[in-house]
Amino acid sequence: MEEEIKSMLGNVERFFSKKAMEMKASEVRELLKLVETSDIISLAGGLPNPKTFPKEIIKEILIEIMEEHADKALQYGTTKGFTPLRETLLDWLEKRYGISKENDIMITSGSQQALDLIGRVFIDPGDIVIVEAPTYLAALQAFNFYEPKYIQVPLDDNGMNVEALEDELRKLKAEGKKVKIVYTVPTFQNPAGVTMSEERRKHLIELASEYDLIVIEDDPYGELRYSGKPKKKIKALDKEGRVIYLGTFSKILAPGFRIGWIVGDPGIIRKLEIAKQSTDLCTNVFGQVVAWKYVSEGHLDRHIPKIREFYKPRRDAMLEALEEFMPENVKWTKPEGGMFVWVTLPDGIDSKKMLEKAVKKGVAYVPGEAFYAYRDVKNTMRLNFTYVDEDKIREGVKRLAETIKEETGV
Repeated sequence: MEEEIKSMLGNVERFFSKKAMEMKASEVRELLKLVETSDIISLAGGLPNPKTFPKEIIKEILIEIMEEHADKALQYGTTKGFTPLRETLLDWLEKRYGISKENDIMITSGSQQALDLIGRVFIDPGDIVIVEAPTYLAALQAFNFYEPKYIQVPLDDNGMNVEALEDELRKLKAEGKKVKIVYTVPTFQNPAGVTMSEERRKHLIELASEYDLIVIEDDPYGELRYSGKPKKKIKALDKEGRVIYLGTFSKILAPGFRIGWIVGDPGIIRKLEIAKQSTDLCTNVFGQVVAWKYVSEGHLDRHIPKIREFYKPRRDAMLEALEEFMPENVKWTKPEGGMFVWVTLPDGIDSKKMLEKAVKKGVAYVPGEAFYAYRDVKNTMRLNFTYVDEDKIREGVKRLAETIKEETGV
């Protein structure tokens, strides 16, 4: 699926480093290239819907910035981030989630940069990193550059199976092996859509203390709740500075600004700041000033309910269509929020091989294989419900169900 590039240098790979030769294109990104300009109903992407972008608010903020804050907004900034935004975000996180302001915060170029910086600062070749199975594909891509050894822990409807995690930690300790990081997307997980129970969140914090490890809590979807009760952030339960909390404006403002943040122990944030200095000097300052005004003037709190109201019917439409059209031997998650539904096909069905047939029927999805650290599960797929409208969701699921029925002989 990777795009072929013609180089004027012929075999340009002779110049690449060993690390570069190991880099692989994102399967999700490459798939989107194939379907973005066609008539295919794409349930494959992970894009927020542009109709949720607060365009009029942004327009007003831009005018205000150019009239009152242009000198700062158009200048280089500090690596750690625009101070008014950092202070405003820490206040907002404490008020909304109970995350203590004893933590420090750094602004990043999206949460993807945060993941890369974490890999740079924490992971040596061979270090053990525990991830969910399945897990966020771009986290694997960020960490892979630093050559960790992955241990996969299964998910169920209550998120990461922390009891299974404890068994793994106990076994590894008995073997004299040290785990450095546990990475989790505990709320409306990408790709599975499930949410870790509060009991498991507390248990995870206890295990982090007992086994002396760091927890990475990646929370890009936490505000996209359409049903059920909110769960405490793992970071809000953290009394020892063991949790690094990642957030982003991509789903609650607009992804084009590429503004994210890392909250954590001041000593950890300082080392991450030093690591960031050599990557981009500072995050887009203009975007940071926009985000500062967006939060400090109350626009964020007023806009979040509108985003939820927009996405909830789409979530509902996908779950209803799956219930109506899918054969009985297919299972799927029922997320309370977020952007994704995870579908499990009967054993023996390879969703990656089936994709070509689905595309011919006019629907696309992301094969699940890429979301596993060792690509060892073939019969799953991720569906997105935020980008296309309800009618297309229904038609897309119908086409997908027809493909599955043909593949399984049902």
